[in-house]
Amino acid sequence: MEFSYGPVVQVPADRYPKVFMTLPPTLPKSRPRLILAVLMVCSLLIWLENTVLSTTLETLADPVRGLGADPGQLQWATGSYTLAFATLMFTAGALGDRFGHRTVFSSGLVIFAGSSLWAAYASDVGQLIAARAAMGAGSALITPTMMAILMWTFTGPARAAAIGIFSTSAGVGMAAGPVLAGFLLDHFWWGSVFLINVPVAALTLVGLAVLVPNFRSPTRRPLDPAGMLLSIGGLVALAYGLIRAGQVAVWSRIDVWVPIAVGLVLLALFVLVELCVEVPSFDPRLLAQRTFGGGNAALGLLLFGVSAITFYNAFYLQGALGFSPMKAGLANIPTAVGALAGAPLASRLVRRLPLRLVTVPALIMAALTMGGYAFLGLQTPLVWIEILLWVQGLSVGMVIGPVTAALVSNLPLERAGAGSAVTNTVRQTGSVIGIAGGGTIMSIMYRRAIEPSLEGAPGPVQDQARVSAEQARHVATAIHQPTLAQAADDAFIHAMHVGAGWIAVVVLLGAAVLLIALPAAEKKKKPIPEPDYEEARSSV
Repeated sequence: MEFSYGPVVQVPADRYPKVFMTLPPTLPKSRPRLILAVLMVCSLLIWLENTVLSTTLETLADPVRGLGADPGQLQWATGSYTLAFATLMFTAGALGDRFGHRTVFSSGLVIFAGSSLWAAYASDVGQLIAARAAMGAGSALITPTMMAILMWTFTGPARAAAIGIFSTSAGVGMAAGPVLAGFLLDHFWWGSVFLINVPVAALTLVGLAVLVPNFRSPTRRPLDPAGMLLSIGGLVALAYGLIRAGQVAVWSRIDVWVPIAVGLVLLALFVLVELCVEVPSFDPRLLAQRTFGGGNAALGLLLFGVSAITFYNAFYLQGALGFSPMKAGLANIPTAVGALAGAPLASRLVRRLPLRLVTVPALIMAALTMGGYAFLGLQTPLVWIEILLWVQGLSVGMVIGPVTAALVSNLPLERAGAGSAVTNTVRQTGSVIGIAGGGTIMSIMYRRAIEPSLEGAPGPVQDQARVSAEQARHVATAIHQPTLAQAADDAFIHAMHVGAGWIAVVVLLGAAVLLIALPAAEKKKKPIPEPDYEEARSSV
């Protein structure tokens, strides 16, 4: 692989109008490869964290082996990370431009490692939720600065090759995360799945300090504190209302609809504020474009479904089917394998076929696989579950990569950063609402289904069994009532079936939006040539 690098030089504005370009600093020939290795280790760490918790949810719900968390608390443990990630990520780019990307990257790693240590030794669910939110804040500082450092380090064809190599860390993390979590949970306590982040973060910090220059943009983007506060407040209130609905099993209570209403109002104010800012961190004007806005909406709806169905899957495999954490982690490998195969397959297909013809059927298939959970039961053979997970991963992989690339590539270069911020924020927001909404549907339907089986049981037993299937199984063991455990399993399966149907409808809506948003056939465009850096240097 050949790498091109040179001194920082501003390309004359009359040659490349509207685009301010800089060349990366001179680096020794071996340095870019080492920088790429450091970035891949950190990316693997982030992807591991995104996947290990799903394997840990069942253990955290156990009153003996875990923290006895109820479904609402587990929704917050999962959603607080994603919520902080979604609302702080578009601010991290501006911080990197102002203080240097290595500085922000290192700060994010320190926060991530410290909050991982906090999560590992959390004594109650409240501490775990707070620690997970802090981990999300650290990830939000890391993710955009990783890509910025990659873009500063490589140019020309080497940049595309480096991005391709870098992206493989996502697939490795998706495949390794559940298996690693399963191994740790089978041999150690639940906090070990967070403790492994600390040495990896420390190793990455050393690599950053030794190898990576503190790149920063000569053009500083302004910070956006008003937008950050409104987006955080809106998403927190909306998620709280949705999760609270699952805890009380009704929507008419004031502590349900008021937070939802407040959240929607704050998010509307967030959009209005961003429209008034001259250089917004999150530019809602981009969403007015049919292809960009519709494509992002479809991705948000898809991520809603992925997050919700992953939440169900954790309790189905380990709770209803009784898989060990290790077996559940191994059972989820087909999802990662399918996603790894789907992205390059779609990339090859879109060279010959219109993007809409490739991605819309794939999104429909993703919706059908999520709806397929409505046909899973306590006696379903493992091979059918594995096939379903593989097809789901394949179809999701065929949508996310090509659609994201098309949305960002269609924007002018000077708006690529803003477009990336919008896309990432919409996707993470879809995940937050998916965890809250999907978990709430499951909680409500479970309570309704378990209620007839609780008649005649003592009051404390009824109260505990209504919380979740995990709590019902625990109390059934304590009072030697296997019929209550069976009723809890049946109630969970019923709740999963209903929830899977609603999730499939939401993702099918995303397919309809994508069908409308994408053109029937793309016009053939000439490739945009790489800037002539040698000529740029000679012109200075």
